[in-house]
Formats: sequence, structure tokens, C-alpha cells
Amino acid sequence: MLGKLLSMFGKDLAMDLGTANTLLYTKKDGIVLNEPSVVAIDVERNSVLAVGREAKEFLGRTPQRIRAIRPMKDGVIADFEVTKQMISYFIKKVITGFSLVKPNIVICVPTGITQVEKRAVIESAQQAGARDVKLVEEPMAAAIGASRPIHQPVGTMVVDIGGGTTEVAIISLSAIAYAESVRVAGDALNSAVQRYFQEEFQLLVGENQAEKVKMTIGSAFPLPEPLVMTVPGKDIVSGTPTSVEVTDEDIRLALSESVKAIVFAVRKALEKTPPELASDIAEHGLLLAGGGALLKGLNELIMQETGLQVVIDEDPLTTVVRGTGKTLEDRVKFSDVYIN
Repeated sequence: MLGKLLSMFGKDLAMDLGTANTLLYTKKDGIVLNEPSVVAIDVERNSVLAVGREAKEFLGRTPQRIRAIRPMKDGVIADFEVTKQMISYFIKKVITGFSLVKPNIVICVPTGITQVEKRAVIESAQQAGARDVKLVEEPMAAAIGASRPIHQPVGTMVVDIGGGTTEVAIISLSAIAYAESVRVAGDALNSAVQRYFQEEFQLLVGENQAEKVKMTIGSAFPLPEPLVMTVPGKDIVSGTPTSVEVTDEDIRLALSESVKAIVFAVRKALEKTPPELASDIAEHGLLLAGGGALLKGLNELIMQETGLQVVIDEDPLTTVVRGTGKTLEDRVKFSDVYIN
């Protein structure tokens, strides 16, 4: 009763604490924040200079006294202190003005998370100002966000490709029947692009530039129309600024190993799935969510490799936080999806 009363006066939040981006959701306003999970710190003064979108612009451009840090790695906390400051900043940005009541927060986490990593997430949120913290697994949140029938005895397959991890899960009766978590996702694709430029063109490109190339001309399957892009960087041999022209075929080759790892995880999950659930998946298809779902042709490649219909959520970047938000709105209905 006291918890319900406090929730009436507080502003409870759902959080997708991702490797690449952090999103916040409230019951009243829906998604209220979507910012990169980056913090810029003045090392000499031990103070935070920027968080989120502004801090991301610092990546690769900082002098020695300033560090641009991504405190989340592979979907979990790599730097506890910086993560706490980042969460605190985002909460204060969303909850403006004076508030007597601390917010309840529901946070989504990868399926492969350890007990130590769970504790780190909970403690960082509590120290950042949360009253009560609940955790929900990312594939479950994605299925809820896409309005899949998770409470029914029907198999639902979710492939959530985030920044640090790809989560493949089979869901039935509000529980994950099988899950496969691989630490190959958006960041790995960016790194693959950087390595390709270094090996093929002796060109160093920054992380932000590699991500831009991936999003602009990157693909997992041959495109109907070829794409070309001029990419600036630094020549390894001479050390001077230069640029090269690349095609979608070049970048598809660069991404191929990482994409194969994602497809292999999907096939492995299907092999482990009981026949009754497999027949449900064959009938209803596979749900593709997360930022990686936007990689051109990935749905076509998975369809070719598995024979399944692949459905990309209407807004894959926000599927997980929308699902996490639904559990916040109706805690009674979704009480069985929270994990300890």
C-alpha cells in the first residue's frame, strides 16, 4: 500500500541501460530520453564535463586531461563509478524540479548477466537515486514491446541486436525457454569496419566515422542498388589526412564475420528449441529488434539461412524500452517477468 502511495507522487522510470544508448520511459510521457551511453571526464579535476550526446562528440577528439568513457561494455557495467554518475545525470534530466519521492526503476539487462553484474546494475541505480530497482531480461522486454503473446503457451522467438550483445531467446508462458547471448553486436560491427580500413587501405578511421559508414552503406545481403561513400581518415604510413572511396560490397565483406556469428546464434537457438515451440515460430516468424535490426538486408539473410519469416519491429531502437515501460505500467500483469 505504501509503495502504491509513493508511486502516485513519484515519477517511476523504465530504463534501457545499453552499451551504445540509454533510453528512459515514463508512464505519462512515454520515451523521454534517448542519449549515447558516454561520459566525458576531466581527469585532473575529477569532474564530469559532459554526458550523453554532447560527450559522444568528444570520442577521439580529447586532449590528455579529458577522457571520453563508455562505461557500459557488452551490455553490462564496466566502470561502476562512471555508470552511477551517468544514470544520476539522466534521472535528474528527466525528473526536473523538487521531488520528495525517489523513483522506482525497471531496468532491462542481457540474459547472460551474472549475479555480480546484476548487483552492480541495482546498486548503481540505487546510488543514483532510485527507491526500488527491478530487472527484466532484454528479449522478454522486446517481446512485450512488440506486443507478442508472452503469457500464452505459444513460442515466440526474439533476436535483439544491441550495441554490446545480441540476445536470441525463445519465450513461452512468461519465461525464457532457451536463450543464446553472444557478445557480437553494433560495437563489434563498428570495430570490424575500422579493421577493414586499416588492413585494406592503411587508413585509420575513428569510432564515430566507422559507425556512420556502417549505417550509411553497411549491409548483410546484396543490395538492389550499389552504394558508394567517401570516407575520411588518417594514412597509417604518412600520418596525413586522406580519404578513400568504398562501396557497399566492401563494407559487406568487412561485416561478414560478425554477421555470421549473429546468424549462427539464431541457428543454434533453433536447433535447441523443442518441436512444439519450433512449429509456433515457423507459423508466426522471428522478431528482430534493437539497433542492429536496421542493418540493411539482415532480415533477408536470416530468412535465407533459416527459412523463417523475419519481422522487424516498427521502431527497433525503442522496442526494448517500450516493453520495459509496459511492465512498469502494469506491474501486476508482468510481475512474473522480473528476475532476481
